[in-house]
Amino acid sequence: MFGRLRARRRDGGGTAEPPPPAAGGAASLAPAGATGRTDALLRRLEWTVVRRLDGLLQGDYRTLFRGFGLDLADLREYNPGDDVRHIDWNVTARLQTPHVREFQEDREVSVWFVLDLSGSIDFGSGDVRKRDLLGDFTTVLALLLTRYGNRVGALLYNGASGITASVVPARSGRRQMLHLLQRMTATPAASPGSTRLRDLLERARAVARRRSVLFVVSDFISEPGWEASLALLARRHEVVAVRLVDPLEQALPDLGLVVMQDAETGEQMVVDTHDRAFRQRFAAAAQARESSLQQAFAQAGVDCLTLRTDARLDLALLDFTRRRRGRRGGRDPARGAA
Repeated sequence: MFGRLRARRRDGGGTAEPPPPAAGGAASLAPAGATGRTDALLRRLEWTVVRRLDGLLQGDYRTLFRGFGLDLADLREYNPGDDVRHIDWNVTARLQTPHVREFQEDREVSVWFVLDLSGSIDFGSGDVRKRDLLGDFTTVLALLLTRYGNRVGALLYNGASGITASVVPARSGRRQMLHLLQRMTATPAASPGSTRLRDLLERARAVARRRSVLFVVSDFISEPGWEASLALLARRHEVVAVRLVDPLEQALPDLGLVVMQDAETGEQMVVDTHDRAFRQRFAAAAQARESSLQQAFAQAGVDCLTLRTDARLDLALLDFTRRRRGRRGGRDPARGAA
């Protein structure tokens, strides 16, 4: 239930719910004024994030997101983190050293944003909610990718009963990017109910028929059973799990008696955060969930990009870029060593 709880002090000494973003802060994703809000969001992110990332993420994007061509381009020794499905077993047996095939890559890439907009995404202990962070990340990546002719699409899931996800088909161009962002900002608030991330991932498998790059953006607070669906999705596509985290989900401060409400079901409970043993159990449970998530991502063979509501988006993306490039040795198979 971490991230789904909203706290309110019993003694009337304030609230632990996040205040609304200040002017110039993270943009709200409320549906009102979606067009003007999208333009304002684009202008802000263009100056604060995109200019730092442009060229690093997109100019050398083939070192980050592999193309999906079928023509064999080269063979090289296996490096930790390479897809084992690309091992050439004949060459490996002959040379007694694991080698992997590299393929001539398509310059254009199809990218899908699989967006979890369920109730727990509205949580935030500071000025920035997880929903704001989701919007900023999607805007930055969509802007960078569409500049160079790549196709972008999205699946939007708000946890509404009986609705799996609405679809924005993958297309290229600035108009497509604006359409995607406006659909995202206009997505209504989630109705009460538990998140079924498995349904969203299964829907993504059905919609993304051409091999693509998929960003699954969620806090991964869901009913169990989504792990197998994520692994199946990663068998065909290159999947990046973008995990949204708020610091209050990992450690509780001493606030005394508080009323906590489940953001998805509306259930409330009173807890004593002054109890040190309770805070320790909360932290231990959060750590156990962290370990479980990391294990699930590793077993599915997907990279995890963690975005925190109290950290800068551009620094998180730059760090993720360097880690992926370092694991692959910075080598672009179409151009040789970087």
